[in-house]
Amino acid sequence: MDKKTIRDIDVAGKRVLVRVDFNVPQDDGGKIGDDSRIRAALPTIRYLQERQAKVILCSHLGRPKGVEAKWSLGPIAARLGELLGTGVPLAGDCVGAQAQAAVAAVAPGGVGLLENLRFHPEEEKNEAGFVQALASLADVYVNDAFGTAHRAHASTEGVAHRLPAVAGLLMEKEIVFLGKAVQRPERPLACIVGGAKVSDKVKIIEHMLGQVDVLLVGGGMCATFFLAKGYGVGSSLVEGEMVETARRLEERAKSLGKPLLLPVDVVAAERFAADAPARTVAAASVPEGWTILDIGPQTVALFKSELRKCMTVVWNGPMGVFEMPRFAAGTKGVAETLAGLKATTIVGGGSTAEAVYALGLAEKMSHVSTGGGASLEFLEGKELPGVAALQDK
Repeated sequence: MDKKTIRDIDVAGKRVLVRVDFNVPQDDGGKIGDDSRIRAALPTIRYLQERQAKVILCSHLGRPKGVEAKWSLGPIAARLGELLGTGVPLAGDCVGAQAQAAVAAVAPGGVGLLENLRFHPEEEKNEAGFVQALASLADVYVNDAFGTAHRAHASTEGVAHRLPAVAGLLMEKEIVFLGKAVQRPERPLACIVGGAKVSDKVKIIEHMLGQVDVLLVGGGMCATFFLAKGYGVGSSLVEGEMVETARRLEERAKSLGKPLLLPVDVVAAERFAADAPARTVAAASVPEGWTILDIGPQTVALFKSELRKCMTVVWNGPMGVFEMPRFAAGTKGVAETLAGLKATTIVGGGSTAEAVYALGLAEKMSHVSTGGGASLEFLEGKELPGVAALQDK
């Protein structure tokens, strides 16, 4: 990685503003449903603590419209304190007098958390005054929030131009794993793409076709590819405007000599519901009015056969509606296959990461990305503003 990290600078006794991604799911009572993003930040926090830095954490949570109590980072501060085994005070604000007082109270080796950045609309606007107010709280800036690195916000990009700015350990890990998979993979390299819409993943497919040895397509988006081949798809979600794009992608794969594998069978249901009558049918034989909700067992076997040949696998997008147990078999089958490979396995963020965590297989992957949109844009070959703004080595 050609960006400086916290290992390249002296942080002893300095105020270090760390942008983390604590945008974690919570229920209406503030109970955290999945703390994996908080846990992912612990190595950077502990590294700074051990070197007697004054650690000042900042994050967004949700999409509040001004100050809303339900989006307070209070529950997150409490959970982080449990994980660190020490109190983590929450500042009343992320800028201004309350933030300044909270930062002043952090001792060397201590940790404090600023209140939700998005309580201020200036955060997403990257407004200069807000950037300066954040920067004034610290001597050094660390970006450890890969999940927000594709946004040019005040706390992800603006502050990096006002303070010495380096990557945290999680950010470094994300860039190293994803970068190697795209630029210097051990081959054969496979990319598995799923999810509901072709439009969400077309840029990944276009970019990765030039890199991969085989590309596998699943999820609801396969219906658009089927329609491009002249198959009936029942009432499945189809993006009519993307049918020609799907046809073009298959033609490009063929011209490059790259296998683009589509499902050979699917699980279709009478309607989009967990209890709907469902059956496995050939990809070209979806009943009229039925909806494709998962890939079928023959497809799982086909994908497994291809993946076992590979030394690097990148996966972004579930194979079906995995939130409904009856339509989770495809996603589970692919996840279990990756977990059993002697290969580098990289799971893109968002719903794919949720699936492997829910299946208890995250630790059997080489890397599970914390970035949803960021990992998508990275795999599309785009420059991420939050990474680009960090100091070069």
